Amino acid sequence: MIYLDNAATTRIRQEVLGEMLPYFDQYYGNASAVYSLGAKSRYAIDQARDRAAALLSTRPERIFFTSGGSESDNWALIKTAEMLSHKGRHIITTQIEHPAVLNTARSLMERGFEVTFLPVDSEGFVSPEAVRDAIRDDTILVSVMTANNEIGTIEPVAEIGEVCHEAGVLFHTDAVQAFGQIPMDPDRMNIDLLSASAHKIYGPNGVGLLYIGPFASHIGALIHGGGQEKDKRSGTENVPGIVGFGKACELAAATIEKRMEAESALRDHLIGRILDEIEYSSLNGPSGDKRLPGNINISFKYIEAESLLILLDQNDIAASSGSACSAGSIEPSHVLLAIGRDEEEARESIRMTLSDKTTLEELDQTVEILKKNIDMLRSSNIFYQAAK
Repeated sequence: MIYLDNAATTRIRQEVLGEMLPYFDQYYGNASAVYSLGAKSRYAIDQARDRAAALLSTRPERIFFTSGGSESDNWALIKTAEMLSHKGRHIITTQIEHPAVLNTARSLMERGFEVTFLPVDSEGFVSPEAVRDAIRDDTILVSVMTANNEIGTIEPVAEIGEVCHEAGVLFHTDAVQAFGQIPMDPDRMNIDLLSASAHKIYGPNGVGLLYIGPFASHIGALIHGGGQEKDKRSGTENVPGIVGFGKACELAAATIEKRMEAESALRDHLIGRILDEIEYSSLNGPSGDKRLPGNINISFKYIEAESLLILLDQNDIAASSGSACSAGSIEPSHVLLAIGRDEEEARESIRMTLSDKTTLEELDQTVEILKKNIDMLRSSNIFYQAAK
């Protein structure tokens, strides 16, 4: 299979799996226990925390492990809202956030909070000036993703964070797509809360983190129980998952520059061939270094994306029509609608996302298969025939 859906999830690295395995049946002690078997688990968690912190160039005590990006987003938004509700009840986010942020924001609206959903431009960028203009005296939190999961837009988060801090407002970023893919330093980027997930960087499913900076240290626990994670996130730790996450972070830190260069070159090669060789195709989102290295999102006029994806699957190519969390939805992508695509154009778009194992040969083969199947789909489309 040519796997081009790495934004949905990545294949776990063998080095990651190798470090995880002993913690299933050899070092299985509860990390809260006082005996040596438990201490082994506790040490492994601490080591993983160090590795995750190193990838973010921050201090280990600011890293808190969770079950994944969605929990981290919920924790950041809900507990900040609750803790600061005495100061205000206004939250700012954007129209192109992941559902873990959008739906959490909507749930807070049901509890009496007011949410401003900022628009984006035709490439998906949020303007720091728009954030500044939207901040009010009762604004308590701004949440803007670091990079969009569908169209790869890398937002100016450092500048947005600076605007927030000038106004005394906390800044959260959903960095699930960017973490380990591009360099990040929350302490220097004016980020107070940052969400990330292991399965986007060749780690296991079901484990993530929330970075909590010094200005957000008052944030309370979303999950209560035995007081794990310094009483910030209770529950018996998923030691094998955390160990795997830590190893994935270590590997990501060691290879990030090389991966960025290689994946950017492959991305631009694939985009260039498609736009040059397949008529009525157009890129969604920005180009160059303003886009995630491995992200491609293309609209193919006069075809239905779902039909194309089925044909690609029959040719052993895995791609998607957008966010994996929205797979099967009959609604067009909210991200593509937000950047000005109409519903028809949104339903004509597919996303292909690369890994460091993707090869030039695979992408060239993909282009040929795309051309063949798009020609076949268009051959029965009366609007395409009329346009020729």
